[in-house]
Amino acid sequence: MGKVTGFMEYERQEEGYRPVPERLKNHKEFVLTLDDEKAKVQSARCMDCGTPFCNSGCPVNNIIPDFNELVYQGDWRNAISVLHSTNNFPEFTGRICPAPCEAACTLNVNDEAVGIKSIEHAIIDRAWAEGWVKPHVVRHKTGKAVAVVGSGPAGLAAAQQLARVGHAVTVFEKNDRVGGLLRYGIPDFKMEKSHIDRRVAQMQAEGVVFRTGVLVGEIPKDLKVTNWAKETVTPAWLQAEFDAVLLSGGAEQSRDLPVPGRELQGVYFAMEFLPQQNKVNAGDSLKDQLRADGKHVIVIGGGDTGSDCVGTSNRHGAASVTQFEVMPQPPVEENRPMTWPYWPIKLRTSSSHEEGCEREFAISTKEFIGEKGRLTGLKTVRVEWRNGKTVEVAGSEQTLPADMVLLAMGFVSPVASVLDAFGVARDNRGNARAGTEGSGSYLTNQPKVFAAGDMRRGQSLVVWAIREGRQAARAVDEFLMGFSDLPR
Repeated sequence: MGKVTGFMEYERQEEGYRPVPERLKNHKEFVLTLDDEKAKVQSARCMDCGTPFCNSGCPVNNIIPDFNELVYQGDWRNAISVLHSTNNFPEFTGRICPAPCEAACTLNVNDEAVGIKSIEHAIIDRAWAEGWVKPHVVRHKTGKAVAVVGSGPAGLAAAQQLARVGHAVTVFEKNDRVGGLLRYGIPDFKMEKSHIDRRVAQMQAEGVVFRTGVLVGEIPKDLKVTNWAKETVTPAWLQAEFDAVLLSGGAEQSRDLPVPGRELQGVYFAMEFLPQQNKVNAGDSLKDQLRADGKHVIVIGGGDTGSDCVGTSNRHGAASVTQFEVMPQPPVEENRPMTWPYWPIKLRTSSSHEEGCEREFAISTKEFIGEKGRLTGLKTVRVEWRNGKTVEVAGSEQTLPADMVLLAMGFVSPVASVLDAFGVARDNRGNARAGTEGSGSYLTNQPKVFAAGDMRRGQSLVVWAIREGRQAARAVDEFLMGFSDLPR
């Protein structure tokens, strides 16, 4: 490494944030990227360890020590080449990935990890600013056509990889804009959608065709999933028109909370609430947008989606925001000798929490209460975990006021009717059944129908979706051509 003793000389530097009062006035990104000098200092902390666990901790296996070294040397152009060799969209992961690579960093055993995510963020932003991100247009065409169903990170990664080896790729998206849950799930203050638009323009120049507002199969009317399709095509038509089909939609079926009062007006899924704000941010007009202005909001679910609801509610001007988690409060610091290099369980405080949020742990909702069909509060009880099950704490019941409750308890599975329309076999969790290793990887039980991302593995991270999209692209290429030069 350029600075062998850097990890002993320099402290970890976090990316900065704009002040809370300023960032709550809009839905724009507020993270302050490291400048060149700070990124160089941060990259100097990379230890040149014999076995870089960060590589295996990263689902796309980014070659992290190499791009750290290049940033330290000031060779930003080669740094983006190294980064792009494993990751099609570092501007997505550099903003919204939880950075399992940092949990696996060798320095994290007894110190603060190298700020890998912030370095990645700085590299790709520099690359876009310098004009280094260009379309890769291939001259040779294979004559094979591939349909990609779903334009989230898995579908986009697969489509780009397949176009770059000469296949004619068409991406089908049921909503009105490309991006899947990147577009209509992740708030703009975490990732502005211009980053998706730039990649779409690049991919169109590479030959990828995007068809938005097109639903493949059917979605039951009572299933609350974003669907702004104006046209429907059948799986049979896709299979007849294309040489291969890749199913890469998201795990959009939200986990419900079937307790008394669930039908009250004021109780919504997070994925009813969040997409509407993204649509408004894009310039669309919604007459009946779900808003938290002046309301006492309770978010049920302690994960990233719940945190996104907290941040959006605060930007609406909620009177108060409280977040429930049924699990007990985790420790502030993990037991590193026990957990490293794996992802540790510890208390994580997001930027949205810092903007204003009460957090309640080991609490369960027993009933939603209301008047004249509208939510006014909810009844809760404290719980303890015994032998892997929740046990109510006697005498701990209470009633809390609430004007809006947002259910953010994760996602059950992809939309079953879409998989059923293709005749794709499902595993015991409701995901498309397809292996990831050996001959026929990512191939379902249906001829020439593949599955990747959330559609195959269930709810997961953007970085896992990119990995599966890239690997599925190689599997599709091998299926079509008998071999593949695409990386796995």
